[in-house]
Amino acid sequence: QVQLVESGGGLVQPGGSLRLSCTASGSIFSINAMGWYRQAPGKQRELVATITSSGYTNYADSVKGRFTISRDNAKNTVCLQMNSLAPEDTAVYYCYAALKTRRFTVESGYWGQGTQVTVSS
Repeated sequence: QVQLVESGGGLVQPGGSLRLSCTASGSIFSINAMGWYRQAPGKQRELVATITSSGYTNYADSVKGRFTISRDNAKNTVCLQMNSLAPEDTAVYYCYAALKTRRFTVESGYWGQGTQVTVSS
């Protein structure tokens, strides 16, 4: 069984910063990509940022230059530093991990429960 537990969401004023963290635990053999997605009310879930085990990163155009994703492979942890937050960043943020639970199994995707980020004055 695999769990992804997020922390760090909350309420912040426009222009402020937040840092999200997510730790994967349980029966894990290896983790390939980890990342963050978000879903605003009435909208589809969208990619925010991803990072591979080798450190290659990918960002949505809307967050480039403001958000930074990082990862600690030894701790199975991924973080998202969010700066210059704007009201349109308000959403539930979900952690994602593509991983194997055993050496000779296929890779599967796992999601965290989500953490609310609200940007408002």
